[in-house]
Amino acid sequence: MADDIKFIVSSFETRQPLPYADGGIHAGFPSPAQDYVDLQLDFNRDIIRHPEATFYARVIGNSMKEAGILPGDLVCIDRSIEPSDGCIAVCFYDGEFTLKQLDYSRQAEGILILRPRNKDYEPILVTRDSNFEIWGVVAYTIHSFLK
Repeated sequence: MADDIKFIVSSFETRQPLPYADGGIHAGFPSPAQDYVDLQLDFNRDIIRHPEATFYARVIGNSMKEAGILPGDLVCIDRSIEPSDGCIAVCFYDGEFTLKQLDYSRQAEGILILRPRNKDYEPILVTRDSNFEIWGVVAYTIHSFLK
């Protein structure tokens, strides 16, 4: 399989508020009005919508690099979100976990296409006979620029 996922167990009950720049961060010239930060962001409160159905995983492999999901990134996966065409999901296919974009364009034929977002990988065609399950939809990706 092109990618594997390493699951991470986390407690969503812990509070860890961090400073949050509500005005945004300008990629051009800095704003002189943004001299202070007075709000707080707490991932467990502000990003996790359904704690009982959410988990993290670390990405292994590069089949989703053109979607901006790189090896080592953390993905926040919500199992309560209904999968839809075009979303990125964690799938269990033939005994392995993989991260792919869902393509329902051949749904009438009984085929679901799992699309990698890297031209070096081939799509996976899932049929009714496949050992397959969608485990959850990727809600957020956390990318580290540190090596």
